[in-house]
Amino acid sequence: MKGGPDMETVLEVTQLDMNFGGLKALNKLDLTVGRQEIVAVIGPNGAGKTTVFNCLTGYYHPAGGDILISPPGEKQRSIKGLDTHRVTELGLARTFQNIRLFPRMTVLENVMVARHCRTKAGFISAVFRNKQTRREEREIVDRSYGILKKMGLGDVVNVLAENLPYGAQRRLEIARALATEPFLLLLDEPAAGMNPQETKELETLIRKIRRDEHISILLIEHDMKLVMSLCDRICVINYGEKIAEGAPAAVRVDPVVISAYLGEDEA
Repeated sequence: MKGGPDMETVLEVTQLDMNFGGLKALNKLDLTVGRQEIVAVIGPNGAGKTTVFNCLTGYYHPAGGDILISPPGEKQRSIKGLDTHRVTELGLARTFQNIRLFPRMTVLENVMVARHCRTKAGFISAVFRNKQTRREEREIVDRSYGILKKMGLGDVVNVLAENLPYGAQRRLEIARALATEPFLLLLDEPAAGMNPQETKELETLIRKIRRDEHISILLIEHDMKLVMSLCDRICVINYGEKIAEGAPAAVRVDPVVISAYLGEDEA
């Protein structure tokens, strides 16, 4: 299945292998994400979920298999082995389980930093501040502020990131990822540490991002209530191998999944 029977695929992971010494972290893993689809990767601790993200975004270079992307209007191409900055330029952006903001920079500055990957001004023009550089600087500020308004952070643009409440810091990290103009957004446990109200607001926000930005979303998440409510499709992995995939209703009652991860009380 590739993003549903009639859905165009934007990400196709085939037979992905990743080794750490003698440990096989990923074993022949297949995964797809369709255009504007929300897909979750779930599994027990140590199953290899974050390793998948690290392979997709260039932090790890897989031992085998391939990672193919299909950006809007472009031909399919492999990103296996590319460095992180190149992967970002090609349209994949991620957040992290442990928030990685610049704490002593303002909310606006945090997003502006990410926006620079879409600018064209070189070193010389930056030094002499020619017309193109000044125009790009204005565009960076305007675009960054617009993203923050959409994320509900428009009234705190001048606040230091470290002074934001936890839930707002999570939204800021997503805003920073969106500033790179991704066609695929990867969220690593976005609800970690959130209370039920914050998690519900996060679900609404993710749906809004998909709808308004027309992008696909791949997430890792332990909150099964959020996963079952939010996602179009779920991929379950254990010990680096895919053990199930399908719609939330089907995955929820899969006996292999129940045994490996969800627990008997989830049946």
